[in-house]
Amino acid sequence: MNFTRWSARLPGTQRRAAARAARRPPEARASVGAVPTARGERHGGASTTPDTGEAEREPEKPGGRTGPDAGAVGAVDGIAALDALSAHELLGHLPALVALVHGPDHRVAFVNGAYAAAFGPRSPGAPAREALPELAELGLLPLMDQVLRSGRPRTVKSRRVDGIPAGSPGASPNPRTAAAGRTRPGYYTFTCTPIELSGPRPRRGVLVFAADVTDQVEAAERLRASERRQREAAVTLQRSLLPQQLEQPDDLRVAATYRPGGIDAAVGGDWYDVITLGAGRTALVIGDVMGRGVRAAAVMGQLRTAVRAYARLDLPPHEVLQLLDGLAAEIDPNQIATCVYAVHDPNEGRLAYASAGHLPILVRDPDGTVHRADASTGPPLGTGGWLHTSASVPFGPGSSAVLYTDGLVERRDADIDQGIETLEDAFAGATGSPQIVCDRLQRALGITAEHDDDVALLVLQHPVRTGAEAELFHNAALELLGGTEAAPRARAFASGVLASWRFPPDLRDLGVLAASELVANSLQHGTPPMCLRLRRTDRRLIVEVTDGDDHLPRRRRAEPGDENGRGMSVIATIASAWGSRRTPGGGKAVWCEFALPGTDRG
Repeated sequence: MNFTRWSARLPGTQRRAAARAARRPPEARASVGAVPTARGERHGGASTTPDTGEAEREPEKPGGRTGPDAGAVGAVDGIAALDALSAHELLGHLPALVALVHGPDHRVAFVNGAYAAAFGPRSPGAPAREALPELAELGLLPLMDQVLRSGRPRTVKSRRVDGIPAGSPGASPNPRTAAAGRTRPGYYTFTCTPIELSGPRPRRGVLVFAADVTDQVEAAERLRASERRQREAAVTLQRSLLPQQLEQPDDLRVAATYRPGGIDAAVGGDWYDVITLGAGRTALVIGDVMGRGVRAAAVMGQLRTAVRAYARLDLPPHEVLQLLDGLAAEIDPNQIATCVYAVHDPNEGRLAYASAGHLPILVRDPDGTVHRADASTGPPLGTGGWLHTSASVPFGPGSSAVLYTDGLVERRDADIDQGIETLEDAFAGATGSPQIVCDRLQRALGITAEHDDDVALLVLQHPVRTGAEAELFHNAALELLGGTEAAPRARAFASGVLASWRFPPDLRDLGVLAASELVANSLQHGTPPMCLRLRRTDRRLIVEVTDGDDHLPRRRRAEPGDENGRGMSVIATIASAWGSRRTPGGGKAVWCEFALPGTDRG
């Protein structure tokens, strides 16, 4: 910007402009500063009045010139009028804050009315560091030095300026603060532009132009606050749909963590769960609904609720996923979810699982070897048309496993297999409690608060118990071939085992009665081979009978004259819980359990 008319000779400039204006005809003087007539309205020197529509002839100019020549003269006169404008007048009427400084120490040459109203009047000639302390507080003086040296403009955005009067010309209008007579902080974008000051000795200066952006900054802050509230609500919804407290199985130690990704409101649909199935068996599930936002979280909540309901049926893992597949298509055909469902059975020492498009479970054997459980993987939930299958891996004492979502291992700049390999290496060396292992795996994979994807992580361990703790966990089994001697053998076996486990007499009697009723039910409604299994943990006694028939018993009300039908009612009355399931090789298992005195059923 070159202020060629900025000098001490401004009065003379104004006199010359006034002399030129006096030499113009009256008609030309009247048109100074007016908006030129649009070309489309000029037709041979005549125009049409807007009110009457009559042609109005253009007055003849001196020398007899009319028409296009006269229009050119008007344009020249308009340019001359712009040239005659004073810089004081031009900058003084701007609503923005304007300050003009010159020289290496930025001496004040001019501040406009808006600047004076905001910060007070300033005396010309003083250095900016003394006369314009507000610019020093805003850190603009080094920027002005840079502009003066480089000759290029510089801009700093949204600098906070305290104490701008609400009614000053340089402040944004705010009726509430203006009515109350208060002041409020303002935000300004400062642009420093190099200029040349003409005069006896041309000087270089800087024009400081401050545009008020208070409304924009406040609107942006309101938007950020709104997004922050929406994200907090979405994260609260997500966390409320996840387990508030994990169920703790008798034989496993488990821990889980969930970390929402990014800073926006669009949380994902990751979830996990731990479900005790009874008879010492535990279901572990983790899944991920594709997409982000409240809709994904809502679908996740419905799927998690459905998983818990299906898990109560004690179905094999692949049957649970088959049911979930149909439900996911009904909930939202456009949503696709991945899921892995696993069941740990301490009696068999194995982990059975089925996967619907999810990442493989990592299992660490007691010797520290880590391998992937990916033998049974089908398409994601909601695709339909696929028969899921189950597989199993050994999972005895000393084994550990980790279930996770893609946010833990997937990166934009690397293949997902590389992330899984990194997780394998980290899991092989991760020791400690399940919660410590969760934290170490997240650190090893570089998961921080700025991570852009949700992460769900579930770690389970089957600890090796020794010493006094090992005395709290026992198993005993009796094979039964049927016949009339099966029930007495079962009662004698149960009585002897429970006595050796030092149970109190009342609990021992209940255990013997439960074993007798379950064996009698199996003899009457089942087929060989039969097996009575007794198991104790630190919290419960479990009595289980298996046979070769796959018809599950159910509790029913027996009529007074019925000779049978009361066995399961007796079991439901004396036991803390009971249930039945089909076994993988055919047949069924019927079980009941009793909580030990002084322990929580959890």
